[in-house]
Amino acid sequence: MKARIHSLESFGTVDGPGIRFVIFFKGCPLRCAYCHNPDTWTQDNSLIYTVDELVEEILQYKSYFGSDGGVTVSGGEPLLQIDFIIELFKKLKEFHIHTACDTSGITFNKEDEVSLAKHLELLEVCDLFLLDIKHINDEEHKKLTKVGNKNILEFAKFLSAHKKKMWIRHVIVPGITLNKEYLKELRAFIDTLDSVEKVEALPYHTMGKVKYQNLGIEYPLENVEAPTTEEMEFARKILGINKRKEEEK
Repeated sequence: MKARIHSLESFGTVDGPGIRFVIFFKGCPLRCAYCHNPDTWTQDNSLIYTVDELVEEILQYKSYFGSDGGVTVSGGEPLLQIDFIIELFKKLKEFHIHTACDTSGITFNKEDEVSLAKHLELLEVCDLFLLDIKHINDEEHKKLTKVGNKNILEFAKFLSAHKKKMWIRHVIVPGITLNKEYLKELRAFIDTLDSVEKVEALPYHTMGKVKYQNLGIEYPLENVEAPTTEEMEFARKILGINKRKEEEK
């Protein structure tokens, strides 16, 4: 079994707890307007790895993980290659390595027996899910990503029903997700989930704009500026992030 990989990061600090080895998989069915990795959308020009080759690479850095770190798969959308990830995580569990999956949840389909079975198998070997909810409103989600959010919200409920640890991530974009009504709706949805350990409001940025230029793609949010500190505090307050931090203390 082989995977199509975009790149590897040996010392990641923002994709899960502790120091992490991060694997960025190629391919994504979403076309998020604020995406800063458009070079991961297709599986062209991929690095090809087998499970054993990746494990060998990862084990070189295991001593840096400590008690909190581990391996995170990201993308693109890593679960487009779910069979590979299941086998990779099974192997990593033999070495007692913490595993995390940074996903939009878009591949989940509870009506499809094959999809359901594969995602259930994944739960057995994945310790933490970093679930990126792009937009809580289905119509606005379609405008933002070109697809609806039904599968994503169903995946969140699925993780909750199986008591799987998850961090909810939400990008704050002025004029799109920076909206009191939508933020309150997202907060209400998160409050229905039982296994959310953390909520992260991530500020939109334009650091990926140069990639669009290099790929000859028009940047969708050309005139959108990053949110201010005050706007981020506004979003975090509605999402209850400051309150959650106090409760953790």
